[in-house]
Amino acid sequence: MNPTPPFPPAFPIQAQRKIDGSHLDLLAIFHFVGAGLAVIALLLLVAHYAFFHAIMENPQFWENHKQTPPPPEILAIFKWFYLIFSLWFITSAVLNVISGICLRARKNRTFSFVVAAIDCLHIPLGTVLGIFTIIILSRESVRVLYSTRPPSG
Repeated sequence: MNPTPPFPPAFPIQAQRKIDGSHLDLLAIFHFVGAGLAVIALLLLVAHYAFFHAIMENPQFWENHKQTPPPPEILAIFKWFYLIFSLWFITSAVLNVISGICLRARKNRTFSFVVAAIDCLHIPLGTVLGIFTIIILSRESVRVLYSTRPPSG
């Protein structure tokens, strides 16, 4: 009978640091992509507002319809929704850019954790990015990588 083969040796520290570094670099790139998607969502929101505003406040659009235009209070409520969502997308874009910069510099790990948790609210792509960021930043080897910074200069 053949004995079971032994487990392969654990990764050497240098190999694990190289893997962690490449994972952090990929996460930084994906945070920049997430910021770009937030900017695209903001532009789509502005286009939607312009289209919605043009139709709802154009009296010629409502001449041939049996319905009357909606009351101005409804338009005011929608303006608040547009304002809230535009602030959300702007904040998300700025936080993702800052987190991407921090991930590349291997600084402010806690800040990147918080941004990852916020990204989890952006279903579905932001959720995936947030979960992978949390998983990678939770590794003990990444924690060590953040605590040992190369000398400046």
